Amino acid sequence: MTADTSTATDPAAGRGLRRRLSAFREGYPHFFLLGLLAGVTLLLAVVPYGIIAAPWQDAAGEAPRLVRLFRMDIQTWFTLTVSGMAMGLLIFIMSSGMTLTFGLMNVLNLAHGGFISFGAFCGATVVAALSGWGGSGSLVLTAGLLLLAFVYAMVVTGALGVFFERVVIRPVYGNHLKQILVTIGGSIILVQLIQVIWGSTDIPVSRPELLRGAVIINEGVPLIGGAAIEIYRLMAVVVGLILYGVMQLIINRTKIGVLIRAGVENTEMVEIHGYRIRMLFLAVFVAGSALAGLGGAMWGMYEQIVNAHMGEHLMIMVIVVIILGGLGSVTGCFYGAILVGLINLYVGYLEPRLAGVATVGLMVAVLMWRPQGLIPVLRH
Repeated sequence: MTADTSTATDPAAGRGLRRRLSAFREGYPHFFLLGLLAGVTLLLAVVPYGIIAAPWQDAAGEAPRLVRLFRMDIQTWFTLTVSGMAMGLLIFIMSSGMTLTFGLMNVLNLAHGGFISFGAFCGATVVAALSGWGGSGSLVLTAGLLLLAFVYAMVVTGALGVFFERVVIRPVYGNHLKQILVTIGGSIILVQLIQVIWGSTDIPVSRPELLRGAVIINEGVPLIGGAAIEIYRLMAVVVGLILYGVMQLIINRTKIGVLIRAGVENTEMVEIHGYRIRMLFLAVFVAGSALAGLGGAMWGMYEQIVNAHMGEHLMIMVIVVIILGGLGSVTGCFYGAILVGLINLYVGYLEPRLAGVATVGLMVAVLMWRPQGLIPVLRH
């Protein structure tokens, strides 16, 4: 009797587990995808390479490239995961500005890449001018250099944002087709302006002495002992997490955030109550432009080289992140950027030429599953 009862309850327990997994997948798709991506690659790192490669090895002992993925060890997996998060958070910083302008203002600014490039050159200019600070090895001077470079990039791109919003964006509020056309034209002008000021050649960007090299985890640490993490990537993780927290606080917990979100839904009603909603929208656009400049300055130091067209190339990842996370969703942008960073590093470890394909493939797969994106903004 007891055996029969346990046998009968097994299918019910299985169905309950499947329902809970399905509910988790639909309720928290970002956590589901992050866990799936990290879990699969961790499994590849755990499985002994010799067991998998043995049936495929040729006379020289070499296995096909796809099978070599299993050569990843735990230390490599940990390094790739932290580096992928750093790359993702840098992408988030660049994407967050465009997410703000679209989500809160319903504005498609395809000149965002131009602001990224402009910020990168502004940051590179400060780093070059104060190279002595960066090479001093002093924590105070290094912090001062970074602060000046990042603030200068944000101030310049923010000032450009004021002009751009008033002259280019304001006449086409509410018309997405015109926004696309005029912002593409604005992007071309920004690239040409960069070439006039700084020239058309690439400019190297040297990292400060304290941000060069990597942190080596003590060999005594189980599993991940000996793994190396770049110092600059760790800084990028910290800055990205702080920025995300500040943005969430401002948008969801302050009066300014409430007014801007209300203005998107009903501009006239907010203005009737005496609020200058156009000034709030201008402030949002300037903030988005400044964030693009900050992301560009940090990315330039990350790649250690800048050029006038870097923003155009990065716009592919920016747009993928915004669509992947859900149009206008800061939270979706955050998790979408981390997913893009992780899949770039994981796939790039196997075959660097497939990293870009994997990024677009991830977006397509998610949209086939959730056309609205991971965490869409609900509009009423």
